[in-house]
Amino acid sequence: MHPGPADAVSGDLFGAAVSAPGFLHLPGFALPEEAALINAALAVAAAAPFRVMATPWGKPMSAAMTSCGAAGWVSDRQGYRYERRDPITDQPWPEMPEICRRLAVAAAAKAGFGFAPDTCLINRYEPGAKMALHQDRDEVDFAAPIVSISLGLPAVFLWGGAVRTDKAVKIPLISGDVVVWGGVARLHFHGIAPLREGSHPALGRARLNLTFRRAL
Repeated sequence: MHPGPADAVSGDLFGAAVSAPGFLHLPGFALPEEAALINAALAVAAAAPFRVMATPWGKPMSAAMTSCGAAGWVSDRQGYRYERRDPITDQPWPEMPEICRRLAVAAAAKAGFGFAPDTCLINRYEPGAKMALHQDRDEVDFAAPIVSISLGLPAVFLWGGAVRTDKAVKIPLISGDVVVWGGVARLHFHGIAPLREGSHPALGRARLNLTFRRAL
């Protein structure tokens, strides 16, 4: 079961409602738990610090990252992959906070997916940071959806198609919004437009993005 009719996502539209199989935008879904989610993410970062990784070609990424759960996502000269231990601390990644796991499972259920995430990537964006259109292809299980929670500064989510050249829909996201995609949409391209200047009461000049996956 997936939300929406079977029409394709296309066009370079700003603020357009997306109606496509396997994709669901849940405005404000996480807002009641915003403070607890922020505290949980910052506690993870206290144990496994945010770091700016580089692509396999040596280019620094725009957002700083950390992870929690059974594995963490890593990028370096060896490529993109998941590792069970944090290469900075040589310790297992922090456990996924229960409040984060529970909310991700509930959001996936709204989109018609059963979900048992084993890892959560936490991206920290400051004004000017962005994420180019990409696919999430490093996970073992593509049958599981991706659940993305936005906290802090507003952002513009770029939702593309099955190939990189498909034009992206631009979806404004604010703190507490959740996006879910899976099924036929699981490998669609997506990204984040450059973050605009601003200030959030709890995070200041920053946005946290929690993305939950079935990685192993």
